Amino acid sequence: MEMRERVNAALKDAMRSKEADRLSTLRLINAAIKDKDIAMRGGEEDAGVSDADVTAIMSRMVKQRQESARAYEEGGRLELAEKERLEIKVIEEFLPKQLSEDEAAQAVDDAIATVGAESIRDMGKVMGVLKEKYTGQMDFGKAGPLVKSKLG
Repeated sequence: MEMRERVNAALKDAMRSKEADRLSTLRLINAAIKDKDIAMRGGEEDAGVSDADVTAIMSRMVKQRQESARAYEEGGRLELAEKERLEIKVIEEFLPKQLSEDEAAQAVDDAIATVGAESIRDMGKVMGVLKEKYTGQMDFGKAGPLVKSKLG
């Protein structure tokens, strides 16, 4: 549970240094992790949220805030858009480094070679390899069209 421990340590630091905005964002992250914990409680008592789950939760949170910031900008609410961007910065501190476009293209080429993909029918296999290896490091909304262009 390394990610969870990092978030909790950052939460305590933010409390000590009285950083209200950072603290509220860290509490949102913690709440989202706990919600996932509760949702997974079904069968096994010890089954908790893995680091991969936490990464996926945080990636979703970043994406939601990016969409909100865009909507606020279009509506002329720049102070709210800025607040969303500050939250994104706090969340991204815990996410793995994002791949550059060149690195993403190389990752797609590697995944295609790994599964031996030859046509668009193999796109699911390629995306599966990418998601397994690069969750939180790659925008799969952009990766999909890239894979399609290389296979199609």
